[in-house]
This record gives sequence, C-alpha cells and structure tokens, in this order.
Amino acid sequence: MGITNSNKLELRMLGIDPGLQRTGWGIVVKSGIKLSHIAHGTIKTKTSRSIANRLHEIHSGLIDVIANWHPNDASIEQIFVAKGAEAAIKLGMARGVAMQACAGKGLSLREISATQVKKSVTGTGAADKIQVTAMVEKLLSVKPEGADAADALAIAIAGINKGPDYNPDTLNSEAKTGLARAIEAALAKE
Repeated sequence: MGITNSNKLELRMLGIDPGLQRTGWGIVVKSGIKLSHIAHGTIKTKTSRSIANRLHEIHSGLIDVIANWHPNDASIEQIFVAKGAEAAIKLGMARGVAMQACAGKGLSLREISATQVKKSVTGTGAADKIQVTAMVEKLLSVKPEGADAADALAIAIAGINKGPDYNPDTLNSEAKTGLARAIEAALAKE
C-alpha cells in the first residue's frame, strides 16, 4: 500500500476478468473509505492468431497495464463452469497467463468467485450482470466501455473489500475472520 498526500492509506487494485478473446481489466483506488476509478479497458486478441500468440498478447497487455497504472494488488475471477471442456481449457490458459503477469510483477493476487463479486458490489450474490454494471457505474461515477471492463472493475471492488491484509498464501479458507487473523498474529509474536 502507498501513502497519499493526506496520510491516508491507499490501495490501488487491478481487477482482471480473464478470457482468451477478451480480457477485461480495471484499476480502482481505495483511499480512506472512498473508492475511485483510475482506468479500465479490454485486451482483445484476434481469433486468427495461434493460441500461444493470443496468450502472449494477454500477458504483454497486462504487463503494460501494471507498468502504466502501478497497482499495489490484483484480483481475478475464479474459474466458473464453462460451456464445455475446450472453453474451460482456454479460459484456464488465459487466467494462468494473467496470474503469471501479476506474480511476475510482485502483486499479491486475490481469487474471487463470481458470487462474491456480485455480493460485494450489489449486496446480493444473485445479482445479474445489468445490476452489477449499474452499481459499478454508481460507485465509481464512470460508464465502463464493454462488459469485460465492467466486470473487471467489479472484481477490483470485490478485491478491495477483501481487505488490504488479505494474503491467499496464509489463509486456510475464505471464511477466516479478522479475529482469526488477529489471533494468529498475536501467537506468532510469542
């Protein structure tokens, strides 16, 4: 996390909605209790290119996003049930290169389910895409260009809501509470 001029802690979150054809990305900042939109976009690959080249485009595009916007952390949507085995494999490959781009740049990565994203942004895990996009627009005062970028901004918001001390390498489960983390920290000091 960085420090702003007003001495408030600032979390700059990169949200990623992975896909082989379109990978959405969005940068959201939390300063104090305020959320702000920084940037968003979509990395589009050409279906005429090989899968390897398309994966390279996604990786390179995310490296450029990280270099240009300097996020502190990243969030990515967990894999959901795809339309078929081939679609699931392609989604998994796109997700993998996105994760590698973040890890290669030293960003901690939060993996968030679609239900958690919906609940974090709208208050209910049963929200539809229209409701999620509407809340992203309201929370960030921006009209995202494209569904993938809107989803990525929602993922960034959900990542911020997981808290700045979230570290997936030290969590035993998503349900671990702040109290459990505080107890572990106290025991580690002994």
